[in-house]
Amino acid sequence: MKPDIIVRTPSQKLALRLPVRALWVLLGMMIALLFIIGLSLMLGSYPLSASQVLDILWQRPADETGTTIVWEFRFPRVLVSIMVGALLGLSGATLQNITRNPLADPSLVGVSQGAGFAVVALTVLMPELGYYYRPLYAFGGALVVAIIIQWISAGRTGSSTMRFILTGVGVAAFISAGTSALLTYGDINRATAALGWLAGSVHASNWQDVWLTSACLFALLPILMWASRPMAAMRMGPDTATGLGVNVSIARWGLIMLSVALAAFAVAAVGPLGFVGLVAPHVTRRLTHSGVGVHLLITAAIGGLLVAVADLFGRTAFAPVQIPAGLVTAIIGVPLFVWLIMRQQARTEL
Repeated sequence: MKPDIIVRTPSQKLALRLPVRALWVLLGMMIALLFIIGLSLMLGSYPLSASQVLDILWQRPADETGTTIVWEFRFPRVLVSIMVGALLGLSGATLQNITRNPLADPSLVGVSQGAGFAVVALTVLMPELGYYYRPLYAFGGALVVAIIIQWISAGRTGSSTMRFILTGVGVAAFISAGTSALLTYGDINRATAALGWLAGSVHASNWQDVWLTSACLFALLPILMWASRPMAAMRMGPDTATGLGVNVSIARWGLIMLSVALAAFAVAAVGPLGFVGLVAPHVTRRLTHSGVGVHLLITAAIGGLLVAVADLFGRTAFAPVQIPAGLVTAIIGVPLFVWLIMRQQARTEL
């Protein structure tokens, strides 16, 4: 077994143990992301060679059409897909940690649906408020749904894994009905715009979406990394966490709000993308075991890679027809979810 790397502060008050295997996995994911970015810039109905892409990126374009395609369409699209995947992966990992529930995912327990309903309501009923209100409305809708699910699923005997999932599925179905009502009875042009957004596609992403998603990611990731220590204690149960000095109630709600914010900002940018928050943490655990902090970083990279690959496949597999990335992630995620829920039922009673 390879030794871990120990990083200590000069005062010796803080020490970090970094598993070598986890660091190699993280490096491999970063290289894979760079590779996918390159492929995404090259492939499409207007193919470009690697040398052409490099010339365009280094401001030495010989092809004006290629320059427009790369800078205005492909580059912001792949960057948004990576940022959104990272946000959803982090949201799912946080939700699974604080609920100690391997089936928790923003799209399964109604959080993404709450954010989606709020954005659809904004688009259909109040389009004059503009683009920049989307994240605020999405966060509010997702937070309300998270509170309702926690309140309903926490019975006298405490929180239950299957009760939490079933409550989320029920609330998500109710919210989806409200979203369908808005789309059915709202203005046809506004409803059409909202319907395209609900497909979970990044085909319309632009540099404005890049700045929004990157700002959200780089603002929330340091907070989440700082919260990784109480999160690690909470993974061992509320009693152990309390014994280690963690205020479980405050930490739980703070982390829920972080998870909701991560999912809401992702949904506000491109619409609901199902199962990313479920798949990414499980793939990370299959690849390597590590502390919460490194686990979150690898999960973010895998989430970004998953959505970027899904978008690239949907854009090129049946060109010129484009398949939304949300449909591709659902095709990947549904079999995994069925396998996980059957495994969970074998371990516990409904």
